[in-house]
This record gives sequence, structure tokens and C-alpha cells, in this order.
Amino acid sequence: MTQSYNQIQKKIEALQRQADKLKSKEVHGVVARIKVAISHYGLTAEQLGLGSRSAAAKPAPARSVSTQSAKYGDGLGNSWSGRGPRPHWLRDAINAGRKLEEFLTGGVAAASSGTTKKKAGKKRPSKVLYRDGAGNSWSGRGPRPRWLKDAIAGGKTLEELMR
Repeated sequence: MTQSYNQIQKKIEALQRQADKLKSKEVHGVVARIKVAISHYGLTAEQLGLGSRSAAAKPAPARSVSTQSAKYGDGLGNSWSGRGPRPHWLRDAINAGRKLEEFLTGGVAAASSGTTKKKAGKKRPSKVLYRDGAGNSWSGRGPRPRWLKDAIAGGKTLEELMR
């Protein structure tokens, strides 16, 4: 027997009402068991995490770009660090004729007044440590080049190729 779309929809609605009733009944049972446990153990709202929380019990706030580290802001709470794609509020303002420089925040704008500094890294200078007679060289960093593998396979040692 083929059922129509409307008949199936009515069955779904009836089953949904039945499911809601069963869920409500189960929730009441769970709440009753919780109340018994609370009264048995003498638990407080603070112990259950429902009352006022101390600073230690508060979860850490989600990391977000704060206005202190933001390079751009509109003064209305919107901010952008300058990294990643431009947010909609900034794109809309620029499309409306405003300039990006208008949104620079004071602390970062003064610190980045035109010149950019490179981060001081722990990079070693690239020195050529190994050479062969044909003019090939290798700094000792990264994978060994083909010429070095061939030379070692041919019986040379790394010490012989050091220059």
C-alpha cells in the first residue's frame, strides 16, 4: 500500500509528539534522582557550578584578539590584528571611501611608524661546509644533495669533502 506525502508527515508529527512526551517523562525522572542525590550529599549550588564562582573556578575565556594587540579598530569594539583576511566591518568601511590608516590604533600605530623590523631569529649563517672538485657545495643543512650521496657511495668520506 502506497502512502502519500501528507500521510507520512502526519505520522512523523505523531511520532514527534510521542517522543517529546517520553523525553519529558525521562527528564522528570532524572531531575528527581538529582534532587535526591543533592539532598543526600548536601550539595550546594557552588559545588554544582550553578552559584557564584570564584576566580579559580571560572573557565578560561576564549582566546580572541584584544583591542590592545589590535593594529586596527573602529572604536565600536571591532578590531583586527592586521593578520589574515580583512574583516567585513573593515572592508565595508574601505569600500565606503574610508582609508585603512584611519583605523590604526594608537599603541601599534606609534610603534610601527613606517619601518618594519625583522624578528631576530636563531638562524645560523649559511656557510658552505662541504665541497667537491666540480664546484658543488652543501651547507650541511637540509637533505644531502645527489652529488654528495654519489661521492659517499664512491668511497669518499664527509671529512674529505669538508672545506
